[in-house]
Amino acid sequence: MEEKFCFVAVEFINDPNVVGLKYWYLCADETVCVNSVVLAPLGRHNNEQQGLVREVRFAPDYEAPFPIHLIKSIKKVIK
Repeated sequence: MEEKFCFVAVEFINDPNVVGLKYWYLCADETVCVNSVVLAPLGRHNNEQQGLVREVRFAPDYEAPFPIHLIKSIKKVIK
């Protein structure tokens, strides 16, 4: 059986520079759901910001929604 990863699309609604855009992350907490608040690194400096999960997808690495070697990980699921 192949390993499936938990991918989440996050929107940073409090950041006017990226509001309306979704960024894909790996999430170790597979209980995460749509509208969960998460802490994730954003940008080239990896500043941690709160965002909202807009989509959750379970898939093997070769079906990742973005090249898997470029996907960052969620730091914490807040609620």
